[in-house]
Amino acid sequence: MTEYQWNRLSAPALKYHAEHDAVVMLPVGSTEQHGEHLPTGVDLFLAAEACLRAAAILEEAGMPVVCAPGLPWGLSEHHMAFGGTLTLPLTTYYALIRDVCASIQRSGFQRIVVVNGHGGNISALNAIVDQLSLDLPGADISVATYVTVARDQIEEILETQDSIMHACEGETSMMLAAFPELVATGMLSRATGPVSGLRSDAVPLYRWRSFRDVTANGVSGDARGATADKGTRLLDVCAEALAHQIMVDGGHEPGTAPPNPKLT
Repeated sequence: MTEYQWNRLSAPALKYHAEHDAVVMLPVGSTEQHGEHLPTGVDLFLAAEACLRAAAILEEAGMPVVCAPGLPWGLSEHHMAFGGTLTLPLTTYYALIRDVCASIQRSGFQRIVVVNGHGGNISALNAIVDQLSLDLPGADISVATYVTVARDQIEEILETQDSIMHACEGETSMMLAAFPELVATGMLSRATGPVSGLRSDAVPLYRWRSFRDVTANGVSGDARGATADKGTRLLDVCAEALAHQIMVDGGHEPGTAPPNPKLT
């Protein structure tokens, strides 16, 4: 099998990829409560899984790609009231993203796609990528939230909601597909909460509030209808949409890149 993961490749293999203008996907998420039925690492686990699936699609199209180790910390202050959550201040988060991207660039890579899995990171990451264009001259850095690039397809798959929420039908289905051993299925009967998601395209007045004010049990949406089949379909459409966006953004024509070397 072809290896895409940075920390499973040798330095010579990574140098080869850098010399052939490989794109580096950097998954970022958070460590925060996801109700009683899901682990705190959901957002990074799923972002990293989407990256690996997208990497297979990109390589099949002839585009060299590497998946960097994911960042498990994000902006999660709004979940702190539930416990089990680790969060960073904005200044630290910016410095972390900047320094990791700078290290990737110093290793010879110029194209970096930050692949986000946490709704609370979205606004900050857009601003961070703007600033990185000044701080890291020569680097081509973009950001995508993996569930928003495929939100129309996601809406067609979900049955109880129209977008990804929190510890919901969508996230729980994807966890059942990719990490079933981490889902407490005995808790699913209680895994339901009020509607709140990433499809709010227009918010007339934004104000920070604790997630405790949104839901009493840490769940937004209804996970009771989650299935592994839905999860596989969700991850596949997200990976396909992510890979497509990366190819379009890079002006890639299939079949123009050398194969991924089997170096370890």
